[in-house]
This record gives sequence, structure tokens and C-alpha cells, in this order.
Amino acid sequence: MAIETIKWEKAKVKLIDQTLLPLKLKYIYTADIMRLWQAIKTLQVRGAPAIGVAGAFGVVLGIQKSKAKNFKQFAKELLEVIKYLGSSRPTAINLFWALEWMKNTAFKNRAKPVGEIKKILLKQAIKIWDEDRQICRRMAKYGARLIKNNDRVLTICNAGALATSGFGTALGVFYQAKNEGKKFMVYACETRPLLQGARLTAWELMREKVDVTLICDNMAASLMERKLVDKVFVGADRIAANGDTANKIGTYNLAVLANYHKIPFYVVAPKSTFDFKIKSGKEIPIEQRNPDEVTSVFGKRIAPLGVKIYNPAFDVTPHSLLTAIVTEKGIIKPAYQKNIKNALCG
Repeated sequence: MAIETIKWEKAKVKLIDQTLLPLKLKYIYTADIMRLWQAIKTLQVRGAPAIGVAGAFGVVLGIQKSKAKNFKQFAKELLEVIKYLGSSRPTAINLFWALEWMKNTAFKNRAKPVGEIKKILLKQAIKIWDEDRQICRRMAKYGARLIKNNDRVLTICNAGALATSGFGTALGVFYQAKNEGKKFMVYACETRPLLQGARLTAWELMREKVDVTLICDNMAASLMERKLVDKVFVGADRIAANGDTANKIGTYNLAVLANYHKIPFYVVAPKSTFDFKIKSGKEIPIEQRNPDEVTSVFGKRIAPLGVKIYNPAFDVTPHSLLTAIVTEKGIIKPAYQKNIKNALCG
């Protein structure tokens, strides 16, 4: 993938403004933590791995002007920065994973001068960014084994290069399969209310010359009933210890449909997306977003004034509906409680 979603460049965070795609490709350059927080909150940068990377870079932005003379003062500022960044999006565990990693890095080096700790934190953030790119490639190689010639696969939202530091999770599987010379086609659900499938996934796949057909979300059942879908691949924003998976709203619909039609359903996500502190999806916090996302499309209102709105950003798919979870450590199959632990915590 030639596209770079996010990176550190000349003491600033450089990221694609994904709210302008596919009509305009524009980069945001910022050294302001508040501007980065806004970019995460408003989905200018989105996708669990990319949000995690943004959080790591955000820590660097938040502490780079610190005038703390000792670690105690510095740690107080650092924890305030981390708390602030964590308030941007509650569901994507990768954000909190990255923030925790940055915090632990600072505390492990507490005996060093503050100026040195700042440099170490920058190196750690860049390492998180680089490792995400490598992890995506490893997941893609495992996941590509699941795609056969002439497969017709379906996906929702955007789990591509735009959702990571590069290459993607679910879409990374498609890119790898294409690189291996496999012939297949992709159905991309539009993904209401913010149309990440129509705006981002279709754009990405077309750039990479992957055969893609865009559908409305409510067309998936019809395709499956007509036996036009062979497999479903999706990303994830948080996965519980038992395999229950939170992903973009509408993913659960697809899992239920796939199960009914006996179609394999695969989740593609790195270890950093797993939350081993929670037993099941019932404990995953679900972000409720602005009603305007439902009542308006590109600034034009489509719903009557005063109508009540329900706008969760994610839903949870029970592990019983998953065929397998593709990670950088390999393909995990049921029983998930045991096999997730063995694969990722062993």
C-alpha cells in the first residue's frame, strides 16, 4: 500500500483527514494534542490500530513542552495527558493499550533525566507505529490462506490501510491474497451512518485494483440467500477474553446472517485489540455518538426535526458466531477461551 494513514514527521503528527475521502485526499499536520484529540473524536483518524498509534504520538505531543524538573512533576503531567487522550474514544482498546505502553515506558525510565525520557517516549511511539505495520503483514499472510480462487468475500466498515499504520487488518488479507495471484472479488457494505465502506473501503480497494462491488447494508441478506457470498472478513475494535468481538455497528447483523446461511465469518485483529481484563462482550463499553450522524448526510438533514435518535458506534458479535480469529500469531479457532490464551498469552 502506497497510502500512509499516520506517521511522525518533523516533530508533528501527519495523518489523512478521512472525513474528506474519497473526494479529497488531504493531510493534517499537527503538534497540538488538542487538535489530535479532535481528529480522533471526529473520525479524521479512525480504526482501532490507527487510533492506538495516534494515542502514542499524542502522548509525545502532550509532554514535549513539559518544563518539569523531576520525574514526579513529569509523571503528573504525563498521566493528565494520558487521561485526556483516553477520553476521545471509549471502545477501541488499542488506544488504551498504546497509552498504557507509553506510561509504562516512562515509569521504567523514571531514574533518567526528563529530557531523556521524552526522547525515549518518542522512540517508543515510533516503535508502536512500525510494529503495527509489521503485524498487519503477518496477519495478512495467515488470513490469505483462507481465500481461494474465485471466492466472493464480504466486508463492512473499513479495516484497511486507513484503519492502521499501513496495509490493514481484514483488507490486508485481501491485499496479500491479490499479491499471491489469487482471483476473487469483494462486496463492501456501505456502513451507515458514516459510510466508511462506501467512502473508504471502496476507495482503498479500487486504488489497489481489487475487484470491489459496493452494496447497501441491507442488501447483504439477499446476496447470501442467492449464494453470492462465500466468506465474510471484518476487523475489530475490542475482543473479550472469550472471543466476543466489538466492531462497527452492523457487524453483528452480518454474523447472524452468515451463521444462518452457513457462511464462514472471520475476524482479523492484532493482539493489541484483545482485552484480557474482560470475560465477555457484555463488559465492552459501547460509544454513543452524535445524533447528527444519523439525521444528516454530508451536512444535509434527511430526518424530521425532533425525531429521537439511537446511534451506537459499535455492536458486539458473540464468539459462537465466529469461524475463526486471524491474528499475527496465527489463526485461532474454537474453543476461543482456551485457544486465545494459548496463542496470545503463552
